[in-house]
Amino acid sequence: MNNANNLNPTVSDKEDDHYQLDIKEQVLKFTLENSNIGAWDYNATTKLVFYSKESKNILGFEEYEIGTTAKEWNDRVHPEDKAHYFQDFNNHLIGINPDYVNEHRIKCKDGSYKWILDRGRIIERDIYGKPTRIIGTHTDISERKEQEEKLLKNQNIIQDQNKRLRNFALIVTHNLKSHTANFDSLLNFYEEAEDKKEKTEIINHLKTVNNSLTKTISNLNKIVTTQRSKDKNVQTINVNKYVINAIKFLETKITETKFTVNNDIDPDLFLDYNPAYFESILQNLLSNTIKYKHPNRTPIINIKSLVTPEQIILTINDNGLGIDLNKYGNHIFELYRTFHNNPNAEGVGLYLTKSQIEAFDGTIEVESIVNVGTTFTIKYPNKKV
Repeated sequence: MNNANNLNPTVSDKEDDHYQLDIKEQVLKFTLENSNIGAWDYNATTKLVFYSKESKNILGFEEYEIGTTAKEWNDRVHPEDKAHYFQDFNNHLIGINPDYVNEHRIKCKDGSYKWILDRGRIIERDIYGKPTRIIGTHTDISERKEQEEKLLKNQNIIQDQNKRLRNFALIVTHNLKSHTANFDSLLNFYEEAEDKKEKTEIINHLKTVNNSLTKTISNLNKIVTTQRSKDKNVQTINVNKYVINAIKFLETKITETKFTVNNDIDPDLFLDYNPAYFESILQNLLSNTIKYKHPNRTPIINIKSLVTPEQIILTINDNGLGIDLNKYGNHIFELYRTFHNNPNAEGVGLYLTKSQIEAFDGTIEVESIVNVGTTFTIKYPNKKV
């Protein structure tokens, strides 16, 4: 036997190698087809891209509907994700990252977006070390992203609730201590009083402190029940009718202060809400507007609505005293915070309003300029679309 002949592969050996390679390709093809993972192959010399059937299927396209240019995918990447998408790919090309890894949203055939985990690696370079071929995979991670978003939302809710609980505990402790201290002092004065007139005055002071304590407990009770009872008595309400009713409820004050009220709420706008909460929100915001009117001009309230595919937006705008947001911006909706020397201000209304709006997944924002006016903007998710 010629040992030299054994160093060269026979025809049979070559056929076996081709057979083994074909088997590997079949296994790879089967794996991709049954794992919903797409594949792509970019030729940097010709600038052409091969997109596998699975990649196209992820987006809802047939094989013939997607071409062979990078634009086919790049143009469908969500505008907010494009910068990171291109940066991550470039970082791999210049050697900063050993692999290309990016998560981005991609626009599907039906116009919706899916989250994609995009992975790739350079497998060929020219004699100068410049990448000539990069291959990679597309994996639909929309379900994972949805779960992550829910988890993050729940974590934020828990953190917010813990913060509120701590603040509430501090407020209760502070307020009750103040009332207790007042009672103790007045009772000591009462014991030391020498005549009936002095004792009568102290009794009147005790009544005042008691009334204040009763009001404090009532306000704190409203705040506690907001989250606890939010799901009770939820009805489909006509927003415009509730605005009209709130205006009628405040009609005497509106007439006295000579307010002009412009109601531009869509007559056919509906919300699923707790009616008592919505009444409270409108009355608090409108009462605030009246309370802080500007003394040197005709007061005006503008109430408007806007519906988008994502949100239902309500705005209440006035030309009143305004609020110094640079000074008070972080405290607008805190409990017992007031910003003008108004003897009727208790610092509860806006806190309660915010709680009642957030109880139904809404948000409230404020824009204000001193001596120009204030705009409160309420946004709710549009669940009807």
